[in-house]
Amino acid sequence: MHTRLAIEVSIVSNTFIPANPRRQLGRETMTELSLAGTPAARPAGYLSWALFEWARNPYVILVTIYIFAPYFSTTVVGDAVRGQSLLGYANSLSGALIAILAPFLGAIADKNGRRKPWIICFVVVMVPASFMMWFAEPSGGGIGIYPTLALIIVVAIAFEFSAVFHNAMLPSVAPISKVGMISGIALSLGNIGGLLLMIFVLYAFALPGTVDWSFLPDAPWFGLDQSASEQDRIVGPLTSLWMLIFTLPLLLLTPDGRSRGLSSSAAIRQGLADVLQTLRHLRHYSNVALYLIARMVFNDGMVGVLIFGGVYAAGTFGWDTTTMLLFGIITSFSAAIGAVIGGRLDDVLGSKIALLVSVGGTALLLAVAVTIQPERILFMDYHGGPPLWSLPYFNTLPEALYFANTQLFAMFITVGFASARTMLARIAPPTMITQFFGLYALSGTATAFLAPLMVGAFTAGFQSQRAGFASLVILLSVGFVMLIFVREEQASAAT
Repeated sequence: MHTRLAIEVSIVSNTFIPANPRRQLGRETMTELSLAGTPAARPAGYLSWALFEWARNPYVILVTIYIFAPYFSTTVVGDAVRGQSLLGYANSLSGALIAILAPFLGAIADKNGRRKPWIICFVVVMVPASFMMWFAEPSGGGIGIYPTLALIIVVAIAFEFSAVFHNAMLPSVAPISKVGMISGIALSLGNIGGLLLMIFVLYAFALPGTVDWSFLPDAPWFGLDQSASEQDRIVGPLTSLWMLIFTLPLLLLTPDGRSRGLSSSAAIRQGLADVLQTLRHLRHYSNVALYLIARMVFNDGMVGVLIFGGVYAAGTFGWDTTTMLLFGIITSFSAAIGAVIGGRLDDVLGSKIALLVSVGGTALLLAVAVTIQPERILFMDYHGGPPLWSLPYFNTLPEALYFANTQLFAMFITVGFASARTMLARIAPPTMITQFFGLYALSGTATAFLAPLMVGAFTAGFQSQRAGFASLVILLSVGFVMLIFVREEQASAAT
C-alpha cells in the first residue's frame, strides 16, 4: 500500500518519485516521502506537529466538557436549564459560522501555500479570549453572561479554524509509513495534556479544604477563593498559558509549506474560485464526498456518545461531582492509550479498516452500555451484593461494568478521531489538501445538532434516558454502512 501511494503522489505532483519511500543519493539516504510526495519532516518536526494537540486540546477537556461549561451553566447563569440552552445556542452559532467559512479559508491557504501564519492568527485570538474567562464571576458578575458567551463562541471558531490548518500540515510532514501513528500520538498527547491539567486543578485548587487528605495542600494554591468559584474560573487562564507555551515547538520546528508568491487579495480570489470549481466537479471527487458524508454521520454518533455518556451515567447511577471528575480523568487516560493503539492499527491495516473497527466497535459497546443499570446487567436482573472494594467510587458490579465499558468506548472513539483525519489525508488531492480539510471541518459541524436532537426526541418519546442514549446506535450504524463503500485511494485534482 505504501508503494502504491508513493507512485500516486508522484503523478499528482507531476514529478517522478521512485516507488521506494526512501530515495538514495550517493551514500546519503534521503528522508522518507510524505503523502504529499515531498520529503517528510524529521522526527523533531512531525513530533512538534503532534504537540500542538497537547497545546490545544486541554481547552476542550477543561473548559468545554468538565469544568468551565458546567460552572457557567449552573453558577454564572444560575439556572442549569437556561445555562444549557444558552450554551446550545452559542455552539450552534459557532458551528454555523465554521461550516460556512472553513472550506473557503482552506482553499485560500492552499493558494498561499503556508499554514503557520494562519495558526498563529488563531492562537493569538484564542489565548486572550480564554484568559478572559477568569472574569466570568458567579451570578452574572464580572464581565457578565453574554460577553462570556461571546468569548466561548470566539474560541470555538478559532479552535476549529486552527484545526483546519493544523490537519492540513499532516500529509506533508508525516512519513507515509507513520502517518497513522503520528495522528494517533497527537490525539494521545491532547488527552494526556488535559488529564494532567485536570489532576493539577483538583490537587491545587478544587480539593484543598474540602477533604481531609494528608497529601493535599491545606488551602488552594495562590490564595484562590473557592467561595467565589475561582477554582472553576482558573481553567481559562491556565489553558490559555498552556496553549501559548506549547504552540512554540510547532512554530519553531515543524516545516511549513512554501509561499507561492500570491498577494493576500489574489489568494482570496483564487481560493474562492477553487471552492466553486470543486463544487462543480463534485462527481470527480465522489469518493471523497462519500467519505465526508459518512464521517459526518458517524462523527455525530461518536461525539454524542462522549457528550451523553456522562449524563447517562450520572442519571442512571447518581454519580456526584467528585465521581464524575474521577470518571473523566481515567477516561481521558484511556482515550490517550486508544489514540496510540489506533495510530498503529491505521499504519498496519489502513485508515478504512481502522475506522470500520472503531465505528463498529463503538456501536456494539453502546448497545452493551444501555443494558447496564443498577438493578440490571445485560437485561438480566441483578439483586445486588457487597461492595467490590472499600473506595466509594464505582464499587457496585453494574457501576464497575459501565465504567469498564466506557474505557473501551474512549479507546475506540479516539481511534476513530485519529483515523478519520488520516483517511482524508490519504484520499484527498495533495494540491487541495487544506481546502478538503476545510470541508472536513464542515462535515464535523454541519449536522452537529443531529445527535442531541435524536437523544432528546427518543428520551421524550419513550420517557427513557436509556432509549435516548441508545438512539445513537442509528447514526453509528448508518455511518458504518456508508464507510464500507468508500475506497482508500488518493484522488487527483480535477482539470
